[in-house]
Amino acid sequence: MTDASETPSTPRRPDVVDRATWQAARDELLIREKALTREADAIAAARRRLPMVEVDAQTQVVGKDGPVPFIELFEGRDELVVYKHMFHTGRPIEQQCEGCTVSAWHIQDAAPYLHARGISLAFLCEGPWAELAPFVEFMGYTEPWYSTAGVGEPAIGGDMGSTACFLRDGERTFLTYETTGRGNEAFEPVFSLLDITPYGRGESWQDNPDVWPEGNGPCWYWRTDEHGVPTWGPTGRPTAQWARPGATPVTTGGPAWRQP
Repeated sequence: MTDASETPSTPRRPDVVDRATWQAARDELLIREKALTREADAIAAARRRLPMVEVDAQTQVVGKDGPVPFIELFEGRDELVVYKHMFHTGRPIEQQCEGCTVSAWHIQDAAPYLHARGISLAFLCEGPWAELAPFVEFMGYTEPWYSTAGVGEPAIGGDMGSTACFLRDGERTFLTYETTGRGNEAFEPVFSLLDITPYGRGESWQDNPDVWPEGNGPCWYWRTDEHGVPTWGPTGRPTAQWARPGATPVTTGGPAWRQP
């Protein structure tokens, strides 16, 4: 039921019920949530049984210390998780990929826990190292980053905007899994938090109650202006960039994919 004191300008709310009624509805939803958890576990088990494809362990990528073979990204460990970050060569920092920024920004400080499990973490990026280095410094990223510019091995240098997992067996390396699109949400815990809030992600594709506010376009809050107002216009940066020292107001540009 809706509070009679609400006016047309008042944000719409869920129905208000007593705690026992709420708990009954919550318990009913919990049955479905548990089924989803069990199905996710079953999918993870199937994922662990996927076949592997060998990749050239000596493929050269470029990091802060110069060219290194791909196998060095394992840092002596047996497993490696990689995020492949898009890069718009020749474009300023504020025009770099907002979606990849969501992924890279949210996984900071995860490395110690992955290391404790014997897993290394690295970012591969298609931009040349000369342009990539100042971008990484500006963003304050401390994880290992490498340029794949000119790399022909598709498992290493292709399909940017994706997540990949690798296994090392001695001096050989293997691709075990790769995903993109919403599969990248493994890197993006903010979406799991948004999905449990009353209005979710606030996007128009969501299946919402009829009384809910109309949603926005997908990813509408990934870019904001200096005042924190979401915008994909010429005054926006990827949202996380405003947290960085030296992030100045933007007067021209906008997202790189909109540039001529």
